[in-house]
Amino acid sequence: MFANLTGAGLMFADLTDAGLRFANLTDAKLTNADLSGANLMFANLTNAGLTDANLTGTNLMFANLTNADLKGANLKGADLTNANLTGARFSKHPSDLGAR
Repeated sequence: MFANLTGAGLMFADLTDAGLRFANLTDAKLTNADLSGANLMFANLTNAGLTDANLTGTNLMFANLTNADLKGANLKGADLTNANLTGARFSKHPSDLGAR
């Protein structure tokens, strides 16, 4: 069983190194959350609010970030390999923010 955090209010939450593989974070509010080093591989982050979130070194491989708001997010070292970024909003292109 995987975490269902649909619509969760996790603003300013410390989720450093969290194991959230396959988690459902659809519509979650993660503004200013610290997700550095977290494993979000295959997570569903559709419509998630990740404004100003710390995603340093986060594993987002195969994550669904459709329509997610990542404006101001720190993506240094984040792995977006095969992530679905359809409609996702960034301050700059992810590679310009240090993502791979």
